[in-house]
Amino acid sequence: MTQGWRTILTGFAALCAMSTQAGSLERSLKPISRPQATLAVLSSAVPQLPPATIRPELRPASPQVLAAAARPAELPLLGPDTSLMPYLRPKALEQEALFKKRKLRKGSVCGDIDIQGKPVGTVPGRIKACGIKDAVQITSISGVTLSRPSTMDCGTAIALNKWVEKAVKPTFKRRGPVVQLQVAAHYACRTRNNRKGARISEHGKGRAIDISAFKMADGEVVTVLNGWRKNPSQKQLVKIWRDACGPFGTVLGPNADRYHRDHFHLDTARHRRGPYCR
Repeated sequence: MTQGWRTILTGFAALCAMSTQAGSLERSLKPISRPQATLAVLSSAVPQLPPATIRPELRPASPQVLAAAARPAELPLLGPDTSLMPYLRPKALEQEALFKKRKLRKGSVCGDIDIQGKPVGTVPGRIKACGIKDAVQITSISGVTLSRPSTMDCGTAIALNKWVEKAVKPTFKRRGPVVQLQVAAHYACRTRNNRKGARISEHGKGRAIDISAFKMADGEVVTVLNGWRKNPSQKQLVKIWRDACGPFGTVLGPNADRYHRDHFHLDTARHRRGPYCR
């Protein structure tokens, strides 16, 4: 074979190899970029579905829906650290609530906004064993008014507030709410049960209050005298009498003696063996 034929055969073999390589590339699983013209042809071949066949949730929103979803013009633009809460309450209501809170704080005593009244200072007694130091005159407790302003010390006012908030209000919640405590007695310089020669009562030291009835928002009055012996008042009165034992050091009710058949006596005297409740 001459040199010329060798050259021709070598070139022919090279062409065959290149053809084979091109065929393998066409059959490759590796995706290759397509010309833009090819993409345009393919996209035009996809059938366009009529609007009626498109699912409702995928259809473009109507102008009416877009208008309803638009942000109101009066709503300010809010940053990520800005709360919506201030705009949910009209300014007038916000100012009124602030005014009420300030008024309550101004009228509160004993360091508690729920105890409303006024300080009266030292109350001297007719005899040495009576009197109150740093006395207060209470008008309402936890939003429940007293039938008359009652004088006592702060320890007694705090105990009364705890009892009303934790026992009286929840017990009469469905029947009430309770709006008033009827006060049978508060500060008075006298002996126990007004008996001659007896010790000075806790009333004479500003550490006691007597409650005879509970008035509800609808005008109903639950009295200790009439309610203690019959339901549903009996069950409720027994519960609040029992719950007073703890906040107060002495709790006396209709079962104690004839002197307390029509009221609860509550005082903050402390006894060696713990609260005395009868």
